Amino acid sequence: MSKSMGIASAFVLSSLILSPTAMAEESQAFVAHNVARAQAFDQRQAEVIAKAQDAEQSPQAATSQTQVIEKDS
Repeated sequence: MSKSMGIASAFVLSSLILSPTAMAEESQAFVAHNVARAQAFDQRQAEVIAKAQDAEQSPQAATSQTQVIEKDS
């Protein structure tokens, strides 16, 4: 009898401990925070991609300008 009470107590306590986590996923603040985090991630990713593209284009632009100057000479 005490063993089954111990198991029941552990189940009830674990449910009480985990219930705020389960409710947090449904709260509007939690959803808004996740949306803001996703938007910040997307913005940062776009900045990194743009920076990488600029870095790729810069050496090509410098090379083409050098070629044009050499042809004019």
